[in-house]
Amino acid sequence: MTFAEIMQLKGKEAGLSFTAQQLEQFSAYYELLVETNKVMNLTAITEPEEVAVKHMIDSLLAFDEKLFGEKTLADVGTGAGFPGIPLKIYCPSLKVTLIDSLAKRLKFLETVIIELGLKGIRCVHLRAEDAGRDPRHREKYDLVTARAVARLSVLAEYCLPLVKTDGSFIALKGSKYQEEIAAADKALQILGGRLVSADAVKLPGLNDGRAIVKIAKIKTTPKAYPRKAGLPDKQPLE
Repeated sequence: MTFAEIMQLKGKEAGLSFTAQQLEQFSAYYELLVETNKVMNLTAITEPEEVAVKHMIDSLLAFDEKLFGEKTLADVGTGAGFPGIPLKIYCPSLKVTLIDSLAKRLKFLETVIIELGLKGIRCVHLRAEDAGRDPRHREKYDLVTARAVARLSVLAEYCLPLVKTDGSFIALKGSKYQEEIAAADKALQILGGRLVSADAVKLPGLNDGRAIVKIAKIKTTPKAYPRKAGLPDKQPLE
């Protein structure tokens, strides 16, 4: 099967449907990912079905019709572009900012953006802590996403400062999400967040305990946060 056919099949199993253009874009993204991965460490997953399920569809499970649309979204620690690029392909009206600390990864993502013909998406070379203190980014986004970056108490300090009041922070988490939520209670209170939901999600053919955690930004984050680079991880707000 072609990558487009795999995406169509696995997407259907996950309750997702794609246009012909979207399938072309997912396929082009896959080709660029595996080709670039030969010379740059982007992902340990390269088999077509695994990339389709564990990267593309996993990213798309963060989509929420009530929240998404003509919104601004920042993807923190985007890495190889997940979940930001799949969400942009699936919801073209989103205005997406991909934030990462590694310039060579962003160079790859800029190539992807050009090759896929995506509009309304940009790359920003910043550490998450620096982005949260930068007036160009602080509290400027309706939605902020993060996937496999850090545990939730740390992630909240990276992401909530970027979210507008009344916006949402969406974390794509693994099997320990309930423990992480319990440990993040203090961080959310300090940073102006409130847990809205933690929904277990199942990827086609897998049962590995993934979840989408949604946090509402209910008040402005105090100016002291995020703390300087390195501190959130070394001394989490727990």
